[in-house]
Amino acid sequence: LDPRLTAHRPQRAQTTPHPVRPLQISNWTTAPMAATSSPSTAAAAMWAFAAAACVKLLLVPTYRSTDFDVHRYWLALTHALPARQWYTDASSEWTLDYPPFFAYFSRLLSLPAPFVDASLVDIPVPAAPPSSAYILYLRLTVAFSDLLLLASILLLARDARRRQRPFLALLLVLWSPALLIVDHIHFQYNGFLMGLLLLSLHFLEQGKDLAGGVVFAALLCSKHLFLVAAPVYFVYLFRHYCCGRGLARGLGRLVLMGAGVVAVFAMAFAPFVYYGQMQQLLSRLFPFGRGLFHAYWAPNFWVFYIVLDKILAFLLRRLGFSIEIPEASFTRGLVGDSSPFSVLPKVTPITTFLLVILAMTPCLVKAFANPQSKHIIRWVAYACSCGFMFGWHVHEKASLHFTIPLALIAMDSLDDVRHYFLLSIVSCYSLFPLLFEDQEYPIKVLLLLTYGALMWVGFSSHFAANPAPGGEKLDASDNIVEKKLTGWISLGYLLGMFAIEFWSRLFHHHVYGDRLPFLPLMIVSVYCGIGMMYSWIWQLSWIIRHT
Repeated sequence: LDPRLTAHRPQRAQTTPHPVRPLQISNWTTAPMAATSSPSTAAAAMWAFAAAACVKLLLVPTYRSTDFDVHRYWLALTHALPARQWYTDASSEWTLDYPPFFAYFSRLLSLPAPFVDASLVDIPVPAAPPSSAYILYLRLTVAFSDLLLLASILLLARDARRRQRPFLALLLVLWSPALLIVDHIHFQYNGFLMGLLLLSLHFLEQGKDLAGGVVFAALLCSKHLFLVAAPVYFVYLFRHYCCGRGLARGLGRLVLMGAGVVAVFAMAFAPFVYYGQMQQLLSRLFPFGRGLFHAYWAPNFWVFYIVLDKILAFLLRRLGFSIEIPEASFTRGLVGDSSPFSVLPKVTPITTFLLVILAMTPCLVKAFANPQSKHIIRWVAYACSCGFMFGWHVHEKASLHFTIPLALIAMDSLDDVRHYFLLSIVSCYSLFPLLFEDQEYPIKVLLLLTYGALMWVGFSSHFAANPAPGGEKLDASDNIVEKKLTGWISLGYLLGMFAIEFWSRLFHHHVYGDRLPFLPLMIVSVYCGIGMMYSWIWQLSWIIRHT
């Protein structure tokens, strides 16, 4: 250029050029996220929800468990009878045993029911098989209630206190095969309840502790089994919301939080206090006479306890000792209040309660000493894991209470990814015995394999595009991903599930005939119990070392 033409041109300020960074869905660092998530993330989440809704519609004609009859009866009960009779009516074996807010929810769902099929709200329940419209309406109520789960997921994606969550983490919740199996085949409303839990966790992550506590109180008034997370909520809210702000302000916040929680419980239980039915209601909510085990053993600590008892009883009988074998046998499942143990001490509800609190203690100490909102999801998930592992009369479906929240933080670190990959597969596989009819077998297998492939491809792509916490770039080759994602021990453990399926589906009947019908279920419970115990130990170790 001619310098005479540029001599009087204004000079631009010298700036240091910034390197252009590739667009990343997420980063392994813990930098704060923007105030709102991108519109594309919200739109993608809604499209994912819509795709899941299509799958739910395809599952309408599938197997329905007795829970279908339970919720159908509760729909009719809350519609046909006044509230004073909800917890005293015994005209059906499916008595109402959920807290009042869920009863109000059933009442709300029952309002349009007569316009679809009048028999939906008839008491007693008609003996005739339900019509197609009857079945479709109840199935659609479950899918419709999942909108709360979607809303909570969208709010969590916009969390202002943490970095923007990867879309894959949201997808892991919306496409959970365990949730599809339990809610949309077996039939329950866990998506609605998990939406309440995630909404509460969203408020806590944002620092809106009062709203988080009130929503959690509403959750407890909808399903009391979430009480296991109450100690973590109490310790965290007391330290994070009430303490460290001066005596007067701290007491004021404590009173405000207490008033909010009491108001929620009053809305739920005050009518039944007025009717003088609280004792009856509580006996419905906490039927300790049902026994330690459900008919199908949840894969928790007590599986190993009872198996050890059976082994000791067998060995002592072979040695000549007189050991009485209880009527409740592991070949037929365990239901009722009789003790199923021959050698080991009988387990009581207070024993399980103390074990749950003891297992939860390290988490409570951490939450009290250093209450940080970024850890609240992990702490609540661990509390639910403790209830699952050591609780009384635990249902296998309760694994949703910690696997769903853990999906949101599954990509926070490489260790979290490896842990969730194993846990989610084990949790879903442990639910397979719920669908015992042959026509549902390909469905549950396809759901699990699809979810496993989604995790494998998604995590592998993320590893290839993002640096590890130490800054090391990960190779995208299958060998590297395999070592990082599973390892040989966890891979061998997961492959063992195929061996169990081959035995249960092909060889058990030929070897034993009609004998030991509960043996395949026991094998699934024990094998999945190993994975669940590993998950509980891993979570405990992580909390002790990192929070």
